[in-house]
Amino acid sequence: MYESSQSDGAAIWTHVERFFFEQPQATTESVPVTAEILAKEEIPKFGAGVLIKPRMGQGAFRLTLTEAYRKRCAITGESTLPVLEAAHIVPYATEGTHDINNGLLLRADFHKLFDAGLVSVAPNLTIQISPRIREAWLNGKVYYRLHNEPLAIVPENPLHKPDPDKLNWHFKNVFQA
Repeated sequence: MYESSQSDGAAIWTHVERFFFEQPQATTESVPVTAEILAKEEIPKFGAGVLIKPRMGQGAFRLTLTEAYRKRCAITGESTLPVLEAAHIVPYATEGTHDINNGLLLRADFHKLFDAGLVSVAPNLTIQISPRIREAWLNGKVYYRLHNEPLAIVPENPLHKPDPDKLNWHFKNVFQA
């Protein structure tokens, strides 16, 4: 993740601004680029097609978590199914697996925050919210009220509950305490 307040992030942001807002000098007259001009330009809507490697077992992982968590977000209890996602505690892309005890069913915003290390779950199944949300964005009241609260939903089957060792791994290796 790049921060625009740091040198690498600032350099990337400067490049993006130049790309979108500086017009090449084709004439001697300088015409400012506005949102209206950008909206009128014929810009392709899609890039070239790319091949992807689907993660085998992802669909089954989501279904098992959805059932284990009774179609509710582990953190909030939210039951709007289209916004619930299967989150890996130890990322599948590294050494994680699709084992049910390596997953949490999370609302989409909490899934993104969990993957970014801004939210975690302690081995005692309490929700941990990183102070980084407040420090970086001067925000997060909706999240901070859940700090140190127990999970709203935990699977009834003990074999389906999040593995404390995996939660500890996430807390130590991903969470931004």
